[in-house]
Amino acid sequence: MTLADLRKLSIRKQFQIRFRLRNGLECVINDHGVAQVPALKGTPDFNLEEELTLANEFLIDAPLDPLAKKTAKIPVKPRSVRREEIQAMSGSTTSASAGSSHDEE
Repeated sequence: MTLADLRKLSIRKQFQIRFRLRNGLECVINDHGVAQVPALKGTPDFNLEEELTLANEFLIDAPLDPLAKKTAKIPVKPRSVRREEIQAMSGSTTSASAGSSHDEE
């Protein structure tokens, strides 16, 4: 699973995906597919693609409905999902197979 896979998923399903980085910061992929690290104050010393390969847990905010955003008074609780579940949602199976096929050569 790549960052591009998550970006496509967030756009297609219209929700936000969040995951923790090793340094304690959090990456947020919004419903427009833009990956951001809100607490970042300068030039990053990490690669988001590499950080994603280490992430095992993701938080998914419920689908964003333009009408619900304006009228909702109760915030929606994010749902926690494991790597396997989000890979299934995105239709990506590249993480395990790519690593094993490289080792066989």
